[in-house]
Amino acid sequence: MRSVSYIGSGRVEVSEQPAAVPAAREVQLSVAFTGLCGTDMHIIHGSMDARVTTPLVFGHEMSGIVEQIGAGVEGWSVGDRVTVMPLQWDDSCPACLAGHRHICQNLDFVGIDSPGSLQQRWNVRAEWLIRLPDDMPLDIAALAEPTAVAVHDVRRSELRPGDKVVVIGGGPIGLLIASVARHLGAEVVVIELAPARRAQIAELGFETLDPRVTNQDAWVERWTGGAGADVVFEVSGAAAAVLGATSLAKVRGTVVVVAIHPTPRPIDLQRVFWRELRLLGARVYERRDFDTAVGLLAEGAIPTELLITKIVPLSQVQSAFDDLEQGNALKILVDVGAGE
Repeated sequence: MRSVSYIGSGRVEVSEQPAAVPAAREVQLSVAFTGLCGTDMHIIHGSMDARVTTPLVFGHEMSGIVEQIGAGVEGWSVGDRVTVMPLQWDDSCPACLAGHRHICQNLDFVGIDSPGSLQQRWNVRAEWLIRLPDDMPLDIAALAEPTAVAVHDVRRSELRPGDKVVVIGGGPIGLLIASVARHLGAEVVVIELAPARRAQIAELGFETLDPRVTNQDAWVERWTGGAGADVVFEVSGAAAAVLGATSLAKVRGTVVVVAIHPTPRPIDLQRVFWRELRLLGARVYERRDFDTAVGLLAEGAIPTELLITKIVPLSQVQSAFDDLEQGNALKILVDVGAGE
């Protein structure tokens, strides 16, 4: 089988090796599609070299079909269409014992801490599997993981129908959060610097702002009748966005930190104090978020036609990252089974 690995120094490599037989309690998947994401970008930039072991087969946004079943696995059959919730917790740390296994203090995030889905045959633990509808196209199904991220973010915010929501950052996760929030009845504005992304998001019916042209504080104040937004999602990862996010929220509003920030950021705690703001972190997802995400994709609530910019074979993963780096794409999928 063929696979793609991060080998260090910003380089990825395509290689071939035999496929291993699935162990007990494992299934072997024939991987159909894998999406490339911001975390993968951090990996190939070397930002996670202290964490990953090279060579690392990365990737965690995927869809596929059950190919083989290991001993002791029940409830799954060859040919089942699945995605994977790529989290392995220890079930013994304080977070797990408190019921927060998805943010286990010793979490193995599959595709970062252990081999991921950029390989044609992938052996995974059966408990990671999420069943897909039989009629769901597998390219669309590869969006289940990032959609689950957005579902979790919105659920953490306790957003209600009619809320006014600001999403800072119009990349794939920002667009997914905006879509989930709107599906739940919120009014949404997306703040985004890139003109091309603003145009695409506006075509979906979202209000968009360029903060270099429009005073975002004044705009949000007018939009909300002087109150401020009910919920602000910080998805951009930019220091300036974090500093400005608190000024957009209403009294007792909520600011949700979604982006992965590589270093500590300044934040306006005076504003947090004066307005009694609620500041929340939102990381990964729980199984119920995956179930909801698959349902949203199945009913067409997610703009998959916009999100998926293009699909490339394994051999073009490096050039796909170049496109993402240059802002030429939202989501690129890798057709893992396509060979050349």
